[in-house]
Formats: sequence, structure tokens, C-alpha cells
Amino acid sequence: MYIKLLALSALLLSGSPLALATPHIQNWQSPNGARVYFVENHDLPMLDITITFSAGSGFDVAEKSGLAGLTHRMLDLGAGNLNEDEIARNLADIGAQLGKNFDADRSGISLRTLSSVSERTQAMGIFKRIVQQPLFQESILIREKARLVASLGEEETKPSSIAEKMFNKAVFGTHPYGLHPAGEIISVEHIKRTDIEAFYRAHYFAKNSVVAIMGDITRAEAEIIAHTLTQGLPSNVELTKIEPVVMQIKAGEQRVAHPATQSHILIGTPGLARKDVDYFPLYVGNHILGGGGFVSRLMHEIREKHGLAYSVYSYFIPMNLAGAYQIGLQTKKEQADEALQLVRTILHEFINKGVTEHELKSSKQNIIGGFPLRIDSNKKIVDYLSMIGFYGLPLSYLDDFVSNVDKVTAEQIRTVFKRRINPDAMATVIVGAPEPTK
Repeated sequence: MYIKLLALSALLLSGSPLALATPHIQNWQSPNGARVYFVENHDLPMLDITITFSAGSGFDVAEKSGLAGLTHRMLDLGAGNLNEDEIARNLADIGAQLGKNFDADRSGISLRTLSSVSERTQAMGIFKRIVQQPLFQESILIREKARLVASLGEEETKPSSIAEKMFNKAVFGTHPYGLHPAGEIISVEHIKRTDIEAFYRAHYFAKNSVVAIMGDITRAEAEIIAHTLTQGLPSNVELTKIEPVVMQIKAGEQRVAHPATQSHILIGTPGLARKDVDYFPLYVGNHILGGGGFVSRLMHEIREKHGLAYSVYSYFIPMNLAGAYQIGLQTKKEQADEALQLVRTILHEFINKGVTEHELKSSKQNIIGGFPLRIDSNKKIVDYLSMIGFYGLPLSYLDDFVSNVDKVTAEQIRTVFKRRINPDAMATVIVGAPEPTK
């Protein structure tokens, strides 16, 4: 499989037209309403399973911010008749591993285990308890809250954390996307066990879940696993949605003094949703502007030509609703204003004049050539299955990725960026900032 991927990558980089052999995705709904996505692969005796709930920090409210994350944090810290040490030890004994992921939209937990009946049955027994029977013990909650409060206190001293927190508030205002995913010290201190239990009941139910499975099992076995994992979850809970993102951006500059030797600069605005019709022109265009590393315009101008920063980047964070578009860099304090002005100049020129055909061709080759490496492991494919299922993307998403990138034109990029990104109405945060140059 990996040799084929290397050969495929070489062909894609050469510019030869080629249909990419992507995984065959099977999809169904479990009897209790869970959406299931499955890829059968017998190359390795492994099984990867992820269950994802619409239970991210976007469902927090300001006075209880951190509740969604704390609920997710405690899922595997005691479940059923097992405490956290027994969960860890029993999984280690059979070579199984747990993983967790959490963001503004999603709360996920994953299992990797050997696919043999004995090992996977034992692993699934533990995994099922974690998903369906978390204990949320008071003593563990007190401990985890203390750890979280300590971590949040430490963040308040770090310029990068301060900048990110200010940036989200500037871009999203009072929308939940603007809240710190881990919460605030005062809000975390007020979270009670009853709050966590209520949040779990409201969001961790079958119809609110996506189960992604890949590995050395059959479709029939995958159906049993998906049903086993979700059958003990409620199925009649009413679905809730994150409120739409209203443009509440606080345009202009916010400058905060900090003893750090460098200024941390973030610039941005609400960007695009995962299912946005402009996704691929924005994605390819941003790769040229600042998402392509050393081949991007920002890196070439800011680092290579002017030596103002070691690294500069830009990216979209596509979410269920419009996530942030962010440009970021760190630079010496005495160079902060010069670097910021140059970024703005580059952005204005990019939006007004667009991209060259050479830039577009190089960017496409870079993106398409690297695509096989995005699906070269079970874990990466399961992550894609989970994303496809959660955001309701077409089953052909991976099949169509290369052609969707290849279809993007320079005119599309110029038109879409001009319509979607206003460089004069973006939020700017500078932590460790000099006073504005007069």
C-alpha cells in the first residue's frame, strides 16, 4: 500500500492526469440513529474506531465556559465498574490505545486495537463503558478542575495564549466560538458534577453521534460494533445546534504590553464553514498566500526578503459554521509595526490583483502531490471518515478532492477572496506590542 502511495505521489507531482485510488467508504445508520462510516482494510490486523458527538465548546455558555471540555476530559477517568487506572491497565494489557479529540464543534474518543476477536472484544467492552457509562466521580472532578485552573492560570502568562484568546473574542464577539474552549478560571470553578451529567445527557446520544470504523473486519462485524457502541445511549433526545455566527468582529488593533522579547501578531476575520461552496478556491488561494509554508507569498516576503520573522502563516479553520481566518507571526518588538504593515500590503495586493498562473500551478502540484500522504494510514482515514460523517460531506469527498483542487482557477481565487475577505475590516491583536508608530 505504501509503495503504491509513493509511486502515486510521484506521478501526481509530475502533473500527469491520474485518478487517485481512494478508500471505498460504506455508510449506514444504526438502529438507534447513529451515522456509521466504514472502510474495510485487511492489510494489517488492526482496528480503529472513533465515535464523535456534536458536543464541542460551541455549546458552552459564558458563565459555564469549559463545561463541554471538562465533560469530554472526564469520559475515560472512570466508567462502569472500572476506575481510571483499571481502564488504562486493562487496555495496555491487550495493546489497545485510547485517543481523544475536542474542538468547538466536536467531542470525540477513539480506540485502536488488534482486530483479533479476543483482543477487540475485550477492548470494545472497555470502550463501550467509557462512551455509555462515564462515572464523573466527584473526587476526580475536583482534581481535574484544579489541574485545569492551574493550566488556565499558566496560560495567562504566555503571550501566544493571550493573543489567541483575544483574537477569538475580537473575531467572534459573544458567539460561543469566541469563548476559550477550556473555559475561564472563574467559570471552571463554578462547574458542578450535576452540570457535567446534564451536559452529557443533552449531547451524548445516538442520533447526535458519528461512528467511524476502519480495519481488518467485515461489514457485518462493523455493524455489530457500531450497534454495540451506541445501543446503550439515549435515542430520543432532541438535537441542539450552535447558533449562527453573526458578524460581530471587532475590527482595528488591540495592543497589549508583555515582557516577552517578541511581539505576537494575529490578524483575522470569520472565514468559512466546512460545507462552504467557496471552500476549494479559498483553500487553494490561501495555500498560495500563507498556507504553503516556504512557497507562500507571506513567507517569501516577510522572512526571505525582509527577515522580519522566522515563520508567518495563514489558514482557514472550517467549522460547522464560519470558523476563523487567521494570519499570524512573531517578530522582534522593534520590527512589529513594519512587519504588520508589510502583511497588510501583501494581503491588499493579493486580494486586489489575485494570483499568477505560475503560483496557481505550483500550489496545485504541491497540494495534489501531498494528498496521498493524507490517507496513508488507518488513523488518517478514520479521521476523514469522522469529518465526512460529522459535517455531512459527500461520500465521494476523498475521490473528488484532487479534481476539486485542479478545477480552481486564478479568477475564482481573486473573485472569492475579494468578496469574502475585507483587509480593512479585520481584527488585529498584538501581544508584546510597542506603542503605535506616529
